[in-house]
Amino acid sequence: MTKSFDILIVGIGGQGTILASNILGEACLLEGRHVKGAETHGMAQRGGSVETHIRIDGQYGPLIVPGTADLLVSFDLLEALRYSHFLKTGGTMVVNRHMVLPTSVFTQKSPAPTEDEIVAQLARFNPCLIDADKIAAEAGSSLSQNVVILGAASWSIPLKAESLLAAVKKLVPPKTVEVNAKAFEMGRAFSRTA
Repeated sequence: MTKSFDILIVGIGGQGTILASNILGEACLLEGRHVKGAETHGMAQRGGSVETHIRIDGQYGPLIVPGTADLLVSFDLLEALRYSHFLKTGGTMVVNRHMVLPTSVFTQKSPAPTEDEIVAQLARFNPCLIDADKIAAEAGSSLSQNVVILGAASWSIPLKAESLLAAVKKLVPPKTVEVNAKAFEMGRAFSRTA
């Protein structure tokens, strides 16, 4: 039996979690690797939570059991905290340093946590925190934040960077290929020096 490498990608609807999981799946296919995936995005269009499970080289089902994810990739600080229980001891966490806060989640009696409070709670996981908004803007489009974060996480993914980049180029809209390729490389460079 082959041990799978389990990646949980989380974010808010519209942040590109599904595209990121599709990029991972395509990179697996390019390398001839076995991959299984599942996604949940019921209220995603209304700013709800989105999670995608990717299992590389696994034999069994697509869902990751809490406490077993090798890598948690989060496009939002609050979502990183919400799904942190999925990360195994010694696992890796790559997180966008910002958060989108749906106002319907909190009431006057339960104020929203600040970014600094969330970062303090995540500190025990020693996360790679990345300002994906800023890097994506430098790459040429704020819409490439998901690819920036994927680039930052690429060092921890058991796939070749060339395969991931080829998958990015294949799956993003044709007119955004250059920007997204640059975003991937910039995210990868950030993570290497962080």
